Amino acid sequence: MAKAVPPALPEPAQIRSFPVDTRGLIRVGARPGFLDYLVQLWDHREFIFYDAKARVQSGNRRDRLGSAWLILNPVFNGLTFYLIFGLLLQTGRGIANFIGYLIIGVFIFQLSSRAITNGARSIQSNRAVIQAFNFPRAALPIAVNIRELLAGVPVILAMLVLILLFPPGEEITGLWLFVVPALLLQMVFNLGVGLVLARVISTINDVTHLLSFALRVWMYSSAVFFSFDNLIVNETVLAIVKLNPLYLVLDIMRDSVLYAMVPEWQSWAVLTVWALGAVILGFIFFWKAEESYGREQ
Repeated sequence: MAKAVPPALPEPAQIRSFPVDTRGLIRVGARPGFLDYLVQLWDHREFIFYDAKARVQSGNRRDRLGSAWLILNPVFNGLTFYLIFGLLLQTGRGIANFIGYLIIGVFIFQLSSRAITNGARSIQSNRAVIQAFNFPRAALPIAVNIRELLAGVPVILAMLVLILLFPPGEEITGLWLFVVPALLLQMVFNLGVGLVLARVISTINDVTHLLSFALRVWMYSSAVFFSFDNLIVNETVLAIVKLNPLYLVLDIMRDSVLYAMVPEWQSWAVLTVWALGAVILGFIFFWKAEESYGREQ
């Protein structure tokens, strides 16, 4: 009986190679050029504004009073400072309308403190989002500052109402409009500082423990609840101290709202230099480490 012949196995398919042009490919997570990076941020503007708006609406939702704490926190801080520095230590001597002076100082410092603190922590607190999605990381600090600006609108309005209610009770003038550009320059400066700190804290988390201390020092050096004119005699030292960007914001707002004075152009010029310098330096410094954010240290 003849043996069955097994079927012939098919010849293995030949592997063919094709040339691929990789010049147009970009490595995933690669840092783009700086101008391209800015364009990407603009392309993500809807994501940035949506994130900022959503977080404003959901903020303090676990508290019974909700967003009212945005106003109550500076009010309680102001009362504390008034009791200690105004009544006990009498630091308000020689300051016209010390209550209004103190209200502006506490409310405006609170805005910068919140914006810088939350912006500095924006990378660390959103590590899971960074690892899951591809987008320019600077969108996170920007969204934080827009959120604080939106949340700050009722805070500023409450500040102005309190100034009208507490004696001696100031009158509304056209100079109050200077509050708007001063606030915008303040927010631009806060964004620049937040971008720098966001990169630093993403690498060295220990800096978060020093941040509250640094902000406290900044508050005491910004004439929030006392006047440098009553404490510093040396004119050179006084001029250097008054270059503080937060002091300039407070000085502009106090002149406009409390004393019906047009702020000096020098104050505007120095504050503008601070704001633009901080945001330009912050963007460049943050962009240079774009590829490192979200990676395990």
